[in-house]
Amino acid sequence: MTADDSFGRLDDDDYPAYTMGRAAEMLNTTQGFLRAIGEARLITPLRSAGGHRRYSRYQLRIAARARELVDGGTPIEAACRIVILEDQLEEAQRINAEHHRGTNPPGMPTSA
Repeated sequence: MTADDSFGRLDDDDYPAYTMGRAAEMLNTTQGFLRAIGEARLITPLRSAGGHRRYSRYQLRIAARARELVDGGTPIEAACRIVILEDQLEEAQRINAEHHRGTNPPGMPTSA
């Protein structure tokens, strides 16, 4: 991968562009928090060739939501489960909306 390829991928939500230290800094949290949500299987960071954790923007959004819940007093395991369920619901709603767009004739309103 060339430098030009790497820069082009920075707009990719799934590209693991952030080190653990930078991710923790961006989320205003600790590296231990990121390890804990990894152990709870909320996110699984990719590993660099040297074995260092690397996070994507999508993973940082997920981690930020978990951090918000934990800061509000939710235990970390429960926060991780809530975030997983929220993510699954969002995906199901997206699929449902796509299905409705695909099954209704043009000009026909979709039912909500």
